[in-house]
Amino acid sequence: MLLVDGEPVSASASPTFGSSRGGSGGRELVAALMGNPGLRAASERLRAEPERRISSGPEEDDADAAAAAAPRHVYVFQREFATVDPARVELVGTDEVTTCVGVVIRNNKTGMTSISHMDFPKIVEGGLKQMLELLGDDNAPFDVHLIGGFDDVSTKVVHSAGRKHIKQEGYSYPLCCRILEVLYKSRQQFHLRTFCVLGSNTTTDSYGNTRPIIGGFVVETSSGAVNPASFEMNSRCPDEIVRRIRVSVSSYDPNWQGRLLETYDTHSDAFEIAPACWMPDWAEMASSLNQLSDSEVLLQCSTSPAAEPPHFVENERRIWRYLIENPYWQDTFPKYKPRVFHRTSDGRCLCAVGQCRFHCTLLLGRNCASSASTQRFAISTV
Repeated sequence: MLLVDGEPVSASASPTFGSSRGGSGGRELVAALMGNPGLRAASERLRAEPERRISSGPEEDDADAAAAAAPRHVYVFQREFATVDPARVELVGTDEVTTCVGVVIRNNKTGMTSISHMDFPKIVEGGLKQMLELLGDDNAPFDVHLIGGFDDVSTKVVHSAGRKHIKQEGYSYPLCCRILEVLYKSRQQFHLRTFCVLGSNTTTDSYGNTRPIIGGFVVETSSGAVNPASFEMNSRCPDEIVRRIRVSVSSYDPNWQGRLLETYDTHSDAFEIAPACWMPDWAEMASSLNQLSDSEVLLQCSTSPAAEPPHFVENERRIWRYLIENPYWQDTFPKYKPRVFHRTSDGRCLCAVGQCRFHCTLLLGRNCASSASTQRFAISTV
């Protein structure tokens, strides 16, 4: 059940809610919620908030002191989710959200908070079930925030059976429809606090391209406060490149069909990068893609070329270089086991498998001996 201001949301669509890809029920819900005065005001307040920059600490002489003062956080990439305990984690968030939608579900009584970076309608139902597993069975409504996605819809003329049809194409809209459908039909009560998506999250650049206003956010786990945010590269760890690779290859791995990628263990406060496999010909494909110009990379590899952040192309090339150098997934995930990273109390990077320099290069892009990041991890196998 979906609530706004304590009242159930009603939709005039059929109770069967049409198809699973933005059927009539989803469209009705989007239309009703976009016009809700309370939600519009909440979006305005969120857009007016200054963007918070999350970093794991500067690489300076006093970096250890700065690192110690930095809040403990968990970052999720596209198609990942994490459920965090406020007793262990202060901040949880994501960024690089363009046509995707960030979902926050929080149990107000316990403070347990789950967030995900949804990117495709087919993972919504299974993904929301994963997010709810550790939030408890409380009868009170869970708070929900939906942030991200924008008006990326374009109109295309399609000729079929001798007739001309107008087709609306886009990624954000069907994703929003599906998320709302699943929340609406659930037995659990969800109190929608923020609906900053689509038209409420769209601006136009000087070239007339639409783009999102808010591309990332962070949640304070103690209070539930949500703020716009961006994350420095050193705060998107551990295992940044491997986690980015999983987003691409998981679509072809049957173990991840209809599911969000598992990344973080709530009970141990450890990052468990669940395995994914890829075929050796991914190296050949990566080599071919790496020959493209920057503009061609944007056009071929992004759902929203005009809205991507400046580092998008370089991130893609880093992924391709890794696949070229590591064509066999078994070298990254031996025996299809997760890569496990534990936070260390003294800020040192300890390695149980004798590959400390290799893994720290993946994590932070620099030698672990000089690392000043608060997000320090020891890696082990399970």
